[in-house]
Amino acid sequence: MSTLRDVKVGSTVKVKKLHGEGALKRRLMDMGFTNGCEVYIRKVAPLGDPVEVTIRGYELSVRKDDAECIEIA
Repeated sequence: MSTLRDVKVGSTVKVKKLHGEGALKRRLMDMGFTNGCEVYIRKVAPLGDPVEVTIRGYELSVRKDDAECIEIA
């Protein structure tokens, strides 16, 4: 299973499935991570956390722990 955490900078991927339960899953969905949505990896912080992505036309920073819950295709 590959996750958003494993993707290289400059790549565009599609969200396949969200893992996690309760508040975490709801928060990711509220940020725009839904099945089939395209995500572009803009940049990664020097120490690797957070990851900056473009999703649904806006920029968003996601922690590595949260990015690990987003399975990609």
